[in-house]
Amino acid sequence: MKKLNLNLLVLLILTIPNLVKAQSYVGHSVDNYSGVHGLISNPSNVVDSRVKTDVNLFSASVFGGSDYFGINVGDVIKSDGGFDFEADAEKFPSNANNFFLNADILGPSFMFNLTPKSSIGMVSRVRAFFNINNISGELYENLADNFDTDEDFIFDSQNLTGTIHAWAEVGLVYGRVLMDKEQNFLKGGVTLKYLQGAGGVFINSPSFTGNYNATNETLTTTGSLQYGISQDFDNDDIEFNNLTSGFGADIGFTYEFRPRTDLDSLTKKHNKYKLKIGASITDIGSINYKESVVTTYDLNATADASDYDEDTEDFLDDNYTSTEETIAQKINLPTAFHFLADYNIKNKLFVSLQTNLSLVKKNTASGNNIINSVTIAPRLETKWFSIYSPVSFRQYGDFAWGGGIRLGPLMVGSGSILSNLLSDTTKTTDVYLGLKIPIYQ
Repeated sequence: MKKLNLNLLVLLILTIPNLVKAQSYVGHSVDNYSGVHGLISNPSNVVDSRVKTDVNLFSASVFGGSDYFGINVGDVIKSDGGFDFEADAEKFPSNANNFFLNADILGPSFMFNLTPKSSIGMVSRVRAFFNINNISGELYENLADNFDTDEDFIFDSQNLTGTIHAWAEVGLVYGRVLMDKEQNFLKGGVTLKYLQGAGGVFINSPSFTGNYNATNETLTTTGSLQYGISQDFDNDDIEFNNLTSGFGADIGFTYEFRPRTDLDSLTKKHNKYKLKIGASITDIGSINYKESVVTTYDLNATADASDYDEDTEDFLDDNYTSTEETIAQKINLPTAFHFLADYNIKNKLFVSLQTNLSLVKKNTASGNNIINSVTIAPRLETKWFSIYSPVSFRQYGDFAWGGGIRLGPLMVGSGSILSNLLSDTTKTTDVYLGLKIPIYQ
């Protein structure tokens, strides 16, 4: 059987709360001077931009969290490196806990004007997603502790799914002004993506229940568990060597209400709208991995939990019957819908409302999903300088408050840094950093 280290899932879950390098450009992507970063959420931003040309040199993004762990960042700082996440973090176990990680590296990318009403761009990215959905927190905690407990427990995990997926993509972006009549302005854009998949790991269990007897150290379970791995994918060392091709797309539109009476005197370097509304769908597509190895376990059995020693795969092999098959496995991209309403309060002061909704159900096997969020972000915006302070309400009940700054070619910020510092139980975290060469209108 092809080696699949399920302990990687546990390892990733354990490290998620320590992701103080997380990021998703929260607050910055709605800036009218965001350039190529605005294309990620809505390709129509490529046209009628406040930048004539924008060249990204390097940007990095990681966004992580869970509804199982909650940490006090102040305690982490005071611990001087001695904070133990397993022992010191507050835990919120349920029968349907969730863990997520989104890493996004934006490589060499650019955009520029073709004509007064059309623009093109190219975006290169390396991305990795990790989702575990509907896992029993009680079971996970005891797996992490090697069943070192004197108490009985039961669990009922329905629609357990998990996917790790890494891929690179190159997207060609085209945008065009569709309508420009007095107070009404409309533009549209599309990104066509060529995908190069490095591979993935996937896990699925429609129903998985059980009980642990502490006296006898036995685990009695019912249900089934299916997991698989794509061909030549090493989950301990992800490499972009043997790649699998695929295709994807983004599509978006932006409407602007322009009631100003002096429009004829304004040029491309000016923001002309009072209200801007944008809508887009991103990450349409999938990658089909041929010769993926899938193993299905029959979990209707009683196992000796005293034999468990941090090796989930060996424990499954030793205690449960299984079947193995080689199939073509499709892994769906994290398709999402994005909505933006941006209001010009006065001059250079704006406030935006942004909604991000996953179009992939979290119980979908072999697919990743973003977490749903609503963000309100006031900002002060000028050509060479912007500052913003986003407030977000995120899926799984987490509140996030952050700040960010753009200073010429440099942008840095976090959508959660302030709430991370002030909250007693932080569940998500993100930070972003980027360097580029903007040429303004």
